[in-house]
Amino acid sequence: MILSGSNLTSFAQGGKGKISGKVVDAASSAPVDYATISVYKQGAASPFNGISTDKKGNFSVNNLPEGTYKVTVDFLGYQRQTIDKVVVKNGGASLGTIKLAASQTALKGVTVTANAPIVENKIDKMVYNTANDLTAQGGVAIDVLKKVPQISVDIDGNVELQGSPSIRFLINGKPSSIFGSSLADALQSIPASQIKSIEVITSPGAKYDASGTGGIINIVLKDNKMQGMNGSVNLSAGTRLENGSVNLNVRKNSFGAGMFFSGNEQLNTRSYTDNNRRSVNKSQDTVTTLMQSGYGGFKRQGYESGLNFQWDITKYDNLTGAVGMDHFSNSGDGLINQQQQMLSPSGALFNNLLSLRNSASNSGSTSTDWSLDYKKTFKKDGRELELLYTSSYGKHSSYAMQQQNYLNGGNPSQGAISNNPGNEHETQLSLDYTDPFSDNFILETGAKVTFESLSNNVITDTLLNSGSYINNSFQTYGFNYSRNVYAAYLSGTFKLFNFFDGKAGLRYERTNTTAGFQGVNIPDYSTWAPSFVLSHKLDKTQAIKFAYTYRIERPDYGDLNPFYNISDPHNISSGNPYLKPEIGHNYELGYNKSFKDGSNFMASAFYRSNTDDIQAFSTFYSTLNIGGTPYSNVTLTQRDNIGKQTGVGLNLFGSVPAGKFVFRSNVQLGERTNSSPSLPSVTGFAYRVNLNASYQFPADLLAEVFGNYNSNQKNLQGTRPGFGFYNIAMRKQFMNKKASIGLTAANPFAQYVSQTATTSGTNFTQANLRQVPYRSFGITLSYKFGKLEFKNKDENNNNNNNQQVLPPDNGR
Repeated sequence: MILSGSNLTSFAQGGKGKISGKVVDAASSAPVDYATISVYKQGAASPFNGISTDKKGNFSVNNLPEGTYKVTVDFLGYQRQTIDKVVVKNGGASLGTIKLAASQTALKGVTVTANAPIVENKIDKMVYNTANDLTAQGGVAIDVLKKVPQISVDIDGNVELQGSPSIRFLINGKPSSIFGSSLADALQSIPASQIKSIEVITSPGAKYDASGTGGIINIVLKDNKMQGMNGSVNLSAGTRLENGSVNLNVRKNSFGAGMFFSGNEQLNTRSYTDNNRRSVNKSQDTVTTLMQSGYGGFKRQGYESGLNFQWDITKYDNLTGAVGMDHFSNSGDGLINQQQQMLSPSGALFNNLLSLRNSASNSGSTSTDWSLDYKKTFKKDGRELELLYTSSYGKHSSYAMQQQNYLNGGNPSQGAISNNPGNEHETQLSLDYTDPFSDNFILETGAKVTFESLSNNVITDTLLNSGSYINNSFQTYGFNYSRNVYAAYLSGTFKLFNFFDGKAGLRYERTNTTAGFQGVNIPDYSTWAPSFVLSHKLDKTQAIKFAYTYRIERPDYGDLNPFYNISDPHNISSGNPYLKPEIGHNYELGYNKSFKDGSNFMASAFYRSNTDDIQAFSTFYSTLNIGGTPYSNVTLTQRDNIGKQTGVGLNLFGSVPAGKFVFRSNVQLGERTNSSPSLPSVTGFAYRVNLNASYQFPADLLAEVFGNYNSNQKNLQGTRPGFGFYNIAMRKQFMNKKASIGLTAANPFAQYVSQTATTSGTNFTQANLRQVPYRSFGITLSYKFGKLEFKNKDENNNNNNNQQVLPPDNGR
């Protein structure tokens, strides 16, 4: 073993001391993350303190009394490094850079694994690791998100972070146009088997884009950057969802490449609906009731594929690149019986209209993402320069058809067909520089440019009395939208009064927007986004933190697209190209504690205030004219800047191991207040509770049960329904844990989940009941293959056949 910088340096600090250092691979000098640092008292057989290295290989074991200790450094596939007689005096000791050499044992046909904790709480984010998430096996990203603390998901796949739907989603830290058309569809096209972890960033620092008032959710996909060739195959079959994926990774010396392909399909399901609306016209002399009852079928499918490479050009220069293609599509059909009655205020009936509506719809999105990342490190530990180019191109389409046939009254049939093809393109170029000026201060700075553009065409055909369709020129038009964002930031990580660990920064963004739509003129604007986080370790087992961040939510493709969805002529929806950005101020106070038995507890309280808050808003029209065509008895739903929203809440998470049992629970409580200049303020309380329990049986058999309940939520115009479900899963591993078979069941004793939503306005009230099929059963198969040949590239150049395990590449 080689210990670089082994002279122990004392820090002139009073009070309790610390032992710090950095762990790297002896051959490549790449940092080793998750290496285990153990601290022993002299003569003791068991450690009394310890920590794991971070993604840059750094560690700091704090709050140590003065004295002499033994330190060991361990990581799977490496020889243990032992450092005797480490003297902590006058504040602490630095071990410098510790170089781990690989174990000389040859590994043939083995699977190397290192399990991270399910939930990790870091200074700037919370990480949910999915490796042992049984109840999500065979599922998709939405199923994983349902289990992540601070996140809630409704039955339609709509996601909220600490009660806010304004979230910036990333894949491997980069944007993707697959999220632009339909977030819920995109999240249901990513198989859970492809996900390594979910990173939840509720208080993003200045280095991150300011977009997303609720914060950032980063989906980290699995990769493998070890020497050799290996891969895995995952297959799932079920009554509601089927998916499969394959991964292949190859690495030799300083160059590695990987590929993956995954696909999934949600099988056709049928939901039943009952919708009742009561409305009054402007003159208050006619009351109209609309009753709709029927069913709708729905199915979804998608695939993902990607190629990537990593090249260590020199010891200090690294180049990585990736290209991926994603696709999803869905289709639906429906048959609805309708009864429309018109009455006088006294209840006298003077019109009763019966009709039958057939409808069909489908939408799809195909996106291509590519990136090229150059990173340069220097002899000075921690100094690095990174240049990143990303580009994402998406093609979106939607289609809607409806035909309404009247069963009485002699009215002619009505109908329309609408097509909405569109394109979206986003390009980003960023430059980031990091320099640790001292052990107590790290400077980060950088600049970024983002170019976004989207365009689409709306083509509408109207049904004639002859049964044929003719183009409706008043509902046929094009829409172009472009947005450029120029940004720069400055951020510092520091120690304050030897008491706080802190990070503070300021980000500047200049936004230029052009909208090719009549009457839309969006002025350029500047955004100054400050952020900071302060944390303090109360002792080696517990810490607190406080954070503030300024955020902005710019409307996206789905918010802006002025396409009218008229698949139901009585319930029409459309985007709004006049939307302004939403501004958010987020505050968070957090506490976490770990226990000797492996238990841990986390609590976070938050407060957020949004102005120009973007929400869906419904307005009733007795007659609505769209492009020269009148539609009667219509509720139009659009996104709008409704005014101000404030939210306050508490999130609690706990994990307790009890022998072979492990219990985890998350509780989220929150209250939201919506204020609009034209409507009364509305305050609503909501909560989310989930419980996860797993048990390890003998012979590599693991069982798990998970239950979740989201309460209903009062909003500006009504009530969003609650949602409860439970999952059961088992997994058996065999063939030296290379292969596994699993069984899953969701809501096995109830076929449907009932959802009742209410909406009201100045002249209407509406209640909608849906029965959504949710019960499912599935089986999953997984197999890992490949012969790992972990060769030291330096030894290989010297014709030495000794083998070693190299560390992960830390996402470079």
